[in-house]
Amino acid sequence: MTTLIESEEHNALRAAVAALGKRYGRDYIARTVAEGRHPAELWSEAGKLGYLGVNLPEEYGGGGGGIAELSIVLEELGAAGSPLLMLVVSPAICGTVISRFGTEEQKRAWLPGLADGTRLMAFGITEPDAGSNSHRITTTARRDGTDWLLTGRKVFISGVDMADAVLIVGRTEDARTGRLKPCLFIVPTDAEGFQRHPIDMELNAAEKQFELVLDDVRLPADALVGDEDAGLLQLFAGLNPERIMTAAFAIGMGRYALSKALEYARDRTVWKAPIGAHQAIAHPLAQAHIDLELARLMMQKAAHLYDAGDDVGAGEAANMAKYAAGEACVRAVDQAVHTLGGNGLTREFGLASLITAARVARIAPVSREMILNYVSHQTLGLPKSY
Repeated sequence: MTTLIESEEHNALRAAVAALGKRYGRDYIARTVAEGRHPAELWSEAGKLGYLGVNLPEEYGGGGGGIAELSIVLEELGAAGSPLLMLVVSPAICGTVISRFGTEEQKRAWLPGLADGTRLMAFGITEPDAGSNSHRITTTARRDGTDWLLTGRKVFISGVDMADAVLIVGRTEDARTGRLKPCLFIVPTDAEGFQRHPIDMELNAAEKQFELVLDDVRLPADALVGDEDAGLLQLFAGLNPERIMTAAFAIGMGRYALSKALEYARDRTVWKAPIGAHQAIAHPLAQAHIDLELARLMMQKAAHLYDAGDDVGAGEAANMAKYAAGEACVRAVDQAVHTLGGNGLTREFGLASLITAARVARIAPVSREMILNYVSHQTLGLPKSY
């Protein structure tokens, strides 16, 4: 049963993270983007306070919570105007996969650093020709003695310049069938044959996007995460948290935009009353708030199911949460900008850049159309067109 009323612990976590986020705020993020650097100060402080690893096991330096707690951290930082996109990647995807499927040595080597923020791991799945079809991934790993040789290309990989390693989704040949199956490898960013190239994005963000080229990158046997024959299970163990955290990212951004619009609508007076008194302004903002609250409920359900070990139920809910949050975020940002009129496009009010940023939640890590496909097939039982 999903608890709809948050516990005192969750409320306390929200309040504490919100206070941290407000100390940094939107101006801090805008400054780091303008200076072309990373939000290192906020990342470091969040790590020291235990927020980055709140979902990771206590025995490896984490908080012992789950994705429910980590999603609160990202949502509240976003609502304060200072989201950390790499929360989606380093602790949520990579930390989760390693804590669930990694060897004892891998857990000891990586989880404490991921938890306190002193180490960071990126995640590499997307390829130029694969898109949403993970079965078309061409990055392949072949054995060479006890080592692995990894070759392929990845695109739109976030934060590689900050990362110590990338958790790469490759494919290996099944000895019994000869068919390729997915496997996960920890690839150090300083490995020989590993190249990164920045992608020129119009999206202004502190976290940069990269293309990766892997040219016979030699990896030791212990670079493989988990069981060679359980790659798909391990892969989806990371993708469900990714969707839940993307929902948190979107909800936080939507809340931030809405808060700025409400502040403006309460104070801005053109005729006799503040513009927020007019229903043409008030009702769309009220609807944006409702949409964000509904998306959060689905996000909480998805996190609850995932943390309870229900991967199948979490898959459906995580996709729905990501879809609902992406749509709610785009509408909230659009309405916020519209509420401010011309001021909504000025650098002073800081909303215009969110018009592009909000689209990220519709596109990544999976498009809304693919989520509708998933719900059509998996939930409604309709036939596939592909």
